[in-house]
Amino acid sequence: MPATKETVEQRLHFVKQDGAQVFKYAVRKMEELCAALLAKHNLTVKDVKLLIPHQANRRIITGATERLGMTPEQVVININRFGNTTAATIPLATQDAIECGQLKKGDLVMFAAVGAGFTSGVNLWRWAY
Repeated sequence: MPATKETVEQRLHFVKQDGAQVFKYAVRKMEELCAALLAKHNLTVKDVKLLIPHQANRRIITGATERLGMTPEQVVININRFGNTTAATIPLATQDAIECGQLKKGDLVMFAAVGAGFTSGVNLWRWAY
């Protein structure tokens, strides 16, 4: 609620979220978007070399990728090293994948994010470098 004398006194001006519902939404949305993008291009998870997801929560990533049927080797997770760096999570994870040899020229890589305000998106690239 907008901050007014009354809402501040009653502590109603803070953003609140139901963590369990956010978790369920993020897992479901990431899986749905990835599956729909692959289907649109007549691809399966077996065609994807790597998924580089937004690093907000390890459980969200593993929940979505398990539902997709992806192997742990197909998923870049580095939240343990950097935490949730918001907009930088995907670029940092991409750089990690390049540096450790997971991502190479010609690989099909999928990027996925579900974030603040329940925004979400996914895209698919043929890595060219």
